[in-house]
Amino acid sequence: MTSNPLPSGDDVLSLLSDLIAAARKAGADAADAMLYDSAGLSLSQRLGQPEKLERAESCDLGLRVLIGRCQAVVSCTDRKPAALAEMVERAVAMARLVPEDPFCGLAEPEQLAHDWPDLDLNDGVEPSAESLIEQARGAEEAALAVAGVTNSEGAEASWGRTRLALAASNGFAGSYAITRHSLAVSVIAGSGTGMERDYDFDSKVHATEMGAAVEIGRRAGERAVRRLNPRKLNSQKLPVIFDPRVSQSLLGHLSSAISGSAVARGTSFLMNCLGQTIFAPGVTVVDDPRLRRGLRSRPFDGEGVAVARRAVIDGGRLTTWLMDLRSSRQLGLTSTGHGSRGTGGPPHPAPTNLYMLPGLRSPAELIGEIKHGFYITDLLGMGVSGITGDYSRGAAGFLIENGVLTWPVSEVTIAGNLKDMFLALEPANDLVFRYGIDVPTVRIDGLMVAGT
Repeated sequence: MTSNPLPSGDDVLSLLSDLIAAARKAGADAADAMLYDSAGLSLSQRLGQPEKLERAESCDLGLRVLIGRCQAVVSCTDRKPAALAEMVERAVAMARLVPEDPFCGLAEPEQLAHDWPDLDLNDGVEPSAESLIEQARGAEEAALAVAGVTNSEGAEASWGRTRLALAASNGFAGSYAITRHSLAVSVIAGSGTGMERDYDFDSKVHATEMGAAVEIGRRAGERAVRRLNPRKLNSQKLPVIFDPRVSQSLLGHLSSAISGSAVARGTSFLMNCLGQTIFAPGVTVVDDPRLRRGLRSRPFDGEGVAVARRAVIDGGRLTTWLMDLRSSRQLGLTSTGHGSRGTGGPPHPAPTNLYMLPGLRSPAELIGEIKHGFYITDLLGMGVSGITGDYSRGAAGFLIENGVLTWPVSEVTIAGNLKDMFLALEPANDLVFRYGIDVPTVRIDGLMVAGT
């Protein structure tokens, strides 16, 4: 690995400050500007042969200007003075033409982040192409070595680093950098019409925390082989276990339902549930933007607002919405520091490191007391209504018989309503941070499994 220093944070913030000053001089009442400066390296191979080796570097710059209650956003990738001048001119001209938005605007000074801890989000090194080749090769070879694996869809190793900088006319200025190391492999078991595929991966902020390539490959191969010769289930209501690979999708549905913008629009099935018990009393869900080395950690949000760890579900009770400035103003509340944005549009609310605290029992205990049930490892489709909470998705996994996983199952559908599912959910004690939205193994009784 080699050092690859980032552009100076002070230099970047000086550029943004000059851009804001130019916008104010051109007629803007207020403005903010952000920059993403990124670099990445990725390598993919299949059956031992390289398919791709790419390095990419980019700089995206965005300017938002406000004239009264009218706002416009313009982005570009060119830092030359002429391009920046044109950017300012276009943004101001657009803001004079668009309709008013009574809820737009920058943060008040008391809402801003003024200092923040070191979250250790940048490991400061760039891996060599040779090291990525070695990782991909090791993962694929380990997967192909598993008896029953017959082909490979490939392995990919990658690294990326991004510096984000944000400045605004309300006095905010801040920047930070984050790195990401990833390795994934996907293989096929069986032959003819009886083939099955599966995968494994890992992704971390620091390279030293990545799992071993051979272990990632071995798990991918074993998972593919285990899926061979699947059967269908008769339609029935069953206790269902969600593997952590799919249980995290349940928090994805929750985060969409408690998004301040969805609640303000009246398009959330939880819009009238603030302060109510919507999970079992033992369930707590945390959003923590300050998680050390977290995949979605950040010292401030996309509007410069201070961030903090929050229990959005506390002992089963919904305690808050996830809000940016605009949605909080619509709801008559205060931003929770969940403003997220790119360079090409205004902020919107989004979670950071969202996770469910582990329960008291192990996965083996949750499974062991089930006489007849369904263990889910894959979900297909997106048949989920954010307005009603109705839930219907294709699924695959394994039959549970007398507390043991037996033969593989595919081509079934699970159905229910998220309100009922949340209340019936029990988490196991095996929480691992892998996705940015993370949930342990969970059990939900009484789901409809539709098969033959």
